[in-house]
Amino acid sequence: MTEERMAEGQLGDPSRVEASNADPMRLHDTARGAVVAFTPEPVVNMYTCGITPYDATHLGHAATYVAYDVLQRRLRDRGHDTRCVRNITDVDDDILRKARELGVHYLDLAAAETARFDADMVSLGMLPAWSEPRATSAIPDIRGFIGMVLDRGHAYQRGGAVYFDVSSFDRFGQVSHLARDEMLALAAERGGNVDDPAKDDPLDFVLWQPSSDDEPAWESLWGPGRPGWHIECSALALRELDVTTLDLHGGGADLVFPHHECETAQSEAATGEPFVRHWMHQAMVRMDGEKMSKSLGNLVFVSELLKAYDARAIRLAVVSHHYRDSWEWHDELMPTSADRLELWKAAVRAPGRGDGTEVLAAVRSRLDNDLDTPGAVAAIDAAAEAGRDVRAAAALVGVPLGEGADH
Repeated sequence: MTEERMAEGQLGDPSRVEASNADPMRLHDTARGAVVAFTPEPVVNMYTCGITPYDATHLGHAATYVAYDVLQRRLRDRGHDTRCVRNITDVDDDILRKARELGVHYLDLAAAETARFDADMVSLGMLPAWSEPRATSAIPDIRGFIGMVLDRGHAYQRGGAVYFDVSSFDRFGQVSHLARDEMLALAAERGGNVDDPAKDDPLDFVLWQPSSDDEPAWESLWGPGRPGWHIECSALALRELDVTTLDLHGGGADLVFPHHECETAQSEAATGEPFVRHWMHQAMVRMDGEKMSKSLGNLVFVSELLKAYDARAIRLAVVSHHYRDSWEWHDELMPTSADRLELWKAAVRAPGRGDGTEVLAAVRSRLDNDLDTPGAVAAIDAAAEAGRDVRAAAALVGVPLGEGADH
């Protein structure tokens, strides 16, 4: 595999899984609570929860998508083909609320913010999503999916809404492994509307809900309304990838409950098959002691960082932290990352530039060990300081260093 192919992002040959990979990649699986072998077939079907496009991309978003990007690069390097679906939630409570505040149509807001997000992803050197479907594109699929859940006895209708009945699904909790009181607290915190008097159980969750007078509505067998939060991801994942069981699924760690727990329950209730083989979650990025979030307003926007720094330095700031470690944003992070980028670039310009085979092997080994990007970065640092050729190794973590790579 040449350095040129690595730098261009053509990181694997999907017709074969690299014969030299005697040892499997190992990744932490949230549901099993352990680092386990990840041994997918040559084509890897993946889904990561995307944005609700009502504001700009912040560093917390970037951390999640960079982790999935590095994972795909190593999987392709190992010879797999990756198909990663990343949805766009263009209708839900948050985007409707923001559109109402701004006095704009919710789809116009979604289109503008999605374009800004996509531009940020391109700037950060992300591999393109295999598919990036919108929730509003899936209304017929969602209605059909809800019908399947009802037909199998896992949901009930009340007041123009359809609720999932958690008591009917004995594996509820299989992803998060939380106690009931913990579930109730997180559901209340994260939009679960536990006080809804129409529910049989506060943990029951909405699949279809009536729309308010100023909200979009679609016709359904249960009355006009719109989808609940969780249902779109099930419908989009199964529609886009055309499978009942995904190889890998994830997003930010704040989605484990209720979003991914509910998504799993409704999917398995509908299909009767396991929904996900492997769950991967990115830890939270913090600022001022709290996780970065739109609701708190403690955000570092990628578009603002791009005004002052090379996009590769932003990426290095992210990959210098392990995806399962929550970390704190601080002012010295970007200057340090910019200095690291200069070190790596200087190694490319150094006369002689010794063989880069050893450092590439080290980076591959680090990434196969639960996507240890800090270890990979440290190996590249050491090789760069020794004047070794680090181009192929840097490309594997998404930092191109060849000619024409300056951002």
